[in-house]
Amino acid sequence: MNKISHLSTLLAVSAAFLLGAAPLTNAVAQDASTDNGMKAESNQPVTDTWITTKVKGQLAATDGLKSVDISVKTVDGVVTLTGVLPTKIAVKKAIAVSRAVKGVKHVDASGLKAKA
Repeated sequence: MNKISHLSTLLAVSAAFLLGAAPLTNAVAQDASTDNGMKAESNQPVTDTWITTKVKGQLAATDGLKSVDISVKTVDGVVTLTGVLPTKIAVKKAIAVSRAVKGVKHVDASGLKAKA
């Protein structure tokens, strides 16, 4: 597994634990511990909390972005990003990374601004 996958898995597992979710299933545990390049699909619905956690993890793992500068909120699959980033390119990167997360229906970046 690559660094991003490990971070994403760790964040998702941590969020689930803190929110009192059910224990890991064998498929998820196997996916987290093997490096065969295959992803185990879950039948669990994607929740807003999971989406927020996943988006934050992906932003933290993206070069050129400081995730501490970006606030992430998800309601009914709509991710709202707010904050100030150094460039317009960083804003576009943050939007693209957020859109790529499973379960995201729309990204509202009207509150995400660039300094330059």
